[in-house]
Amino acid sequence: MGFRCGIVGLPNVGKSTLFNALTETQAAQAANYPFCTIEPNVGQVAVPDPRLETIAGIAGSAKIVNTQLSFVDIAGLVKGASAGEGLGNQFLGHIREVDAIVHVLRCFEDDDIQHVANAIDPIADAEVVETELMLADLESVEKRVENARRRATGGDKEAKALASVLGQALALLREGKPARLTEPGDEEEAQLFEQAQLLTAKPVLYVCNVAEEDAATGNELAERVFAKARAEGAQAVVVSAAIESELVGMDPPERKEYLAELGLEETGLTRVIRAGYELLGLKTFFTAGPKEARAWTVPTSAKAPQAAGAIHSDFQKGFIRAETIGYDDFVTLGGESAARDAGRLRQEGKEYVVQDGDVLLFKFNV
Repeated sequence: MGFRCGIVGLPNVGKSTLFNALTETQAAQAANYPFCTIEPNVGQVAVPDPRLETIAGIAGSAKIVNTQLSFVDIAGLVKGASAGEGLGNQFLGHIREVDAIVHVLRCFEDDDIQHVANAIDPIADAEVVETELMLADLESVEKRVENARRRATGGDKEAKALASVLGQALALLREGKPARLTEPGDEEEAQLFEQAQLLTAKPVLYVCNVAEEDAATGNELAERVFAKARAEGAQAVVVSAAIESELVGMDPPERKEYLAELGLEETGLTRVIRAGYELLGLKTFFTAGPKEARAWTVPTSAKAPQAAGAIHSDFQKGFIRAETIGYDDFVTLGGESAARDAGRLRQEGKEYVVQDGDVLLFKFNV
């Protein structure tokens, strides 16, 4: 199961630099001019989780496999993008394909780096991008609502539900509010709303790109962004793309020492990943054995069969049960055998909601 975060923002806010640092590649050409990213670059990022190394040590695993997230570097949007300005709707389409939006905002001063509006104002920058996304949604929803209402008059029940939920989204958009504030009336409406793939329905993580000296404490510009995020129910993190670029290529001891000198306990990647997990409503479970210890990502609501399906579809189709050990029990007791002997290995069925940190062994029959 893959989860994709689309990195968006105005030109020259540090999107491609951040992408390069996060994915530890130079796949995106970072340059001091607008639209240097023509096609969306995609990078797979291993999710750091110290629990996995602990589990691997106890299980004697020969290999460690982290779970991953995908980051998509999407070219800079400009005012009028929804009407085709700049590189226009091509990139709105790329945003539609991701699960969450990572919105990079420039929160640093630098006379050597051009700003598209010739002013450093992250809130104004955010509003430019949000407006374009809302305008694109507005045009799309108006057409869909009109069509759904017409079909609903003929007795089409699905069209009636669609008209209801998208009608609510349309009212919000006309008020200048994002579609994610829509509250579906039931499960059918929720599914139809999700299928609509509205740009402003996607969860948003604001990344405040600050100068190196502000990486530990943030600054006044970043504080304004955090206030905006709190008001919207969104999330925000402070990252210095410049620092993250410096970390690329360093070995773990060097990284730790460098971060300590800057007053930082963790990398920007770790902060973005943690916030992204919370934003997407994700959790991690583990499998462990002599060959490998592996982390897997599933939604927080996932039950045991769905978690099994994250490994292989046959596991979900033929699911029988999940042998389950909580992470703390696995570590405290010293592994599967000891947990079984102590009665801490549980047999869980189809209705079991997987807990973050569970160590699972699936029984299945196809």
